[in-house]
Amino acid sequence: MSTSRASPVDTRVPAAEPLRRARAGTFGIFGINGFLLGMWVVHIPAIENRTGISHSTLGSLLLLLAVGAIGGMQVSGPLADRFGSRRMVIVAGLALSVATVGPGLASTAWQLGLTLLVFGFANGALDVSMNSQAVEVEQRYRRPIMSAFHALFSVGGVAGSLLGAATLAAGWAPLTALLVAGGIGVVTVAVGSRRLMADHSRSRHDPAPAQKAHGRLSVRVLALGGIAFVLMLSEGVANDWSTLQVKEHLGTSDSVAALAFGAFSVMMTVGRFTADRVSAALGPVAVVRYGTLIAALGMLLVLVSALLPLTILGWALFGLGLSGCVPQIFTAAGNLGAGSAGTNMSRVVGLGYVGFLAGPATIGWITQVVPLTVAMVVPLVCVLVAATFAGAVRRT
Repeated sequence: MSTSRASPVDTRVPAAEPLRRARAGTFGIFGINGFLLGMWVVHIPAIENRTGISHSTLGSLLLLLAVGAIGGMQVSGPLADRFGSRRMVIVAGLALSVATVGPGLASTAWQLGLTLLVFGFANGALDVSMNSQAVEVEQRYRRPIMSAFHALFSVGGVAGSLLGAATLAAGWAPLTALLVAGGIGVVTVAVGSRRLMADHSRSRHDPAPAQKAHGRLSVRVLALGGIAFVLMLSEGVANDWSTLQVKEHLGTSDSVAALAFGAFSVMMTVGRFTADRVSAALGPVAVVRYGTLIAALGMLLVLVSALLPLTILGWALFGLGLSGCVPQIFTAAGNLGAGSAGTNMSRVVGLGYVGFLAGPATIGWITQVVPLTVAMVVPLVCVLVAATFAGAVRRT
């Protein structure tokens, strides 16, 4: 079977209104995922205090969250291929909503570790399945819309952080706030699931696509996973080290240094809302290649600047450049094999997530030898590597 021939499912164009409803439903799922994660993050200090654990113990327990997430990603991909992404989004979304309450119930280290393992597993499963659903919706839209879904994830994260901060200021216990968040999650998933793209018959009945996906296409999956690794490593570095880099390098206060992460985050969100138009006009390769070059320019500014405005501009450009890249990679992964979209997605997302976790740790190790600003050569090299291999996201 020729890979250039679209299957009947790929060529079926639903009515405009059902397609818009599917897009809105997927927006809701991405938004609630970011919202639940935001609610968890702002309550970390309060939960650490409630359980009486040290920072080092918390760091070890957060590794369980990461292990659970990677496990959930690898399990949900093949299941999405077999049962459909819509079913997996519903199951994983409801599971994550319930699991969000878990850390609020924990009163000991082992209880927190167990709840974080479950929370991570559900989040990883939702991450892969909702991206698989987004690829299906995008295929039927016949134009790039993946970056907008990721923008809604960012918006949801901001909303969760703001609501969490408000409940903390009001004196709410973490359990109460997380119960409310979990309830919002259940309602959102229940409402949004009715709008998601229906699961059509899979090409698992035709063995050819699956054989290709596990054979010839496996090299491309590895290439996409490698690009996702270096880009999400760079994003992880910005999340954890941008504020400290400004404070250490320029000697600013904590509040001023926080502008670096703020600039990075804002431009990531803005860029995700605009990247789809760029992809439609110039193609996904251009988004990744020129986006990573913009990010490289931003990181070069961070490395050489001794002025606060230029350094903040550098972090802003870094966020803008990275913003549209990962959605292009996920779209490419989801379109590789008709019968293995979820499996391919789970591999690429999993490798990217490993990079996201490895980046901050790598910078921490390097700072034992060189100053933090010098260590920023690592994300600079990473984005240049991604620019070199940007052709891997070319549409087939």
